[in-house]
Amino acid sequence: MRAFYSDQFVLPLPPGHRFPMAKYRLLRERLGADVPDVELAAAEPASDGELALVHTPSYIQSVVQGTLSDAQQKEIGFPWTPAMVERSRRSAGATVMAARTALFGGQGVSANLAGGTHHAYADKGSGFCVFNDAAVATRLMQAEWGRVHKQPLKVAIIDLDVHQGNGTARIFERDAQVFTLSMHGARNFPFDKEASDLDIELPDGCDDAAYLEALEHALTELEARFDPGLVIYLAGADPHEGDRLGRLSLSFDGLEARDRRVFDWAWSKRIPLAFSMAGGYGRDMTDTVQVQINTYRVAYAYWRRWQNLTKDLNQEKETHP
Repeated sequence: MRAFYSDQFVLPLPPGHRFPMAKYRLLRERLGADVPDVELAAAEPASDGELALVHTPSYIQSVVQGTLSDAQQKEIGFPWTPAMVERSRRSAGATVMAARTALFGGQGVSANLAGGTHHAYADKGSGFCVFNDAAVATRLMQAEWGRVHKQPLKVAIIDLDVHQGNGTARIFERDAQVFTLSMHGARNFPFDKEASDLDIELPDGCDDAAYLEALEHALTELEARFDPGLVIYLAGADPHEGDRLGRLSLSFDGLEARDRRVFDWAWSKRIPLAFSMAGGYGRDMTDTVQVQINTYRVAYAYWRRWQNLTKDLNQEKETHP
């Protein structure tokens, strides 16, 4: 299973900054030790042209040239540096590469070790999000699919970060070919929420049973309303009970059950799935990384199913050419 990383670009954050930059390197190291069959590769950067499928040219240039206003930079939450620009390009590029691998590469499942930057709008960043990786990957896969198949590609973005995917919702609010599902804390950031195609708001303290019941209803409604050819899944670790910013109470087992349900839903319909890690702000960073490792273990099992399916199809073609 292929997974793409960009943690070699480290933002020089001031002491006490609450963004857990080190988690990306820790995840890559843990994957190499715990799930060694995951093939890790450095992500290529998203180009200006690829970013412009979603973001306004003026915003892209302001980010690249470092001419965002102090207020715009403060809303993003990072100080401007060349590393911020390159990391943001590569994070978007990693989801592009994961989506392309899952959709066109015969893999069925692929991953970005970062990403999930769902607070970025077309014309601004917010909440530690500069470019919206899921939106860029969606637009680019639709373009590439259309060139090959001469028909539209419908994409479902299943966002299970604890914070609403407000930027993603706004970007696709009038796009019938993209379904945005966000399941998030009702009283959590962003406090002024957008309208996704399906929003599931959860109370503070939501536990495993209530969360999984809500997820089941959400997937049932998604299935009734939309028939995607690609799923992009934001597998946030921040619903975990040990998260500083999450306000929910899911256990490790509950989050693993969440992941298994999403992957099973996509697999049952043979829909390729690309996933990103999204948020995770554990009081103990190793808890966040453990949640993500568990996601990769689930993902790998479903990747194996895709490989067995491909093998069976190839054998059938050889038997009945």
